[in-house]
Amino acid sequence: MNTKQPLYGERAISEAELICFENPNLVRPYEISIELPEFTCKCPFSGYPDFAVLRLIYEPGLKILELKSIKFYINSYREKKISHEEVANRILDDLVEACEPNWMKLEVDFNPRGNVHTVIRVSHGK
Repeated sequence: MNTKQPLYGERAISEAELICFENPNLVRPYEISIELPEFTCKCPFSGYPDFAVLRLIYEPGLKILELKSIKFYINSYREKKISHEEVANRILDDLVEACEPNWMKLEVDFNPRGNVHTVIRVSHGK
């Protein structure tokens, strides 16, 4: 068997780049809501995996985030050791930079670990 290493999914994730396309309707404001239920990263202190549901809602400006690129971008955090607070803020910053929305809100709802449940909410614009 001649399976390339790393596997195609791992290659796509390592090359992840947020891609946008032109907003097809600039006449009316509207919201886009995206849920990513399988987010993972690692705790920077213990190295244990953290699991979360990401809920993104935004009003697009001139550009729309392409869904497949979001999937690869989000999956690139799987092996990163990063705090809950930093990951929420970094993701929001990257998404805002990529698509320049009128406003954007991100909720990162981490699975409870050690009897502690954390939800981080960050926003950009009004």
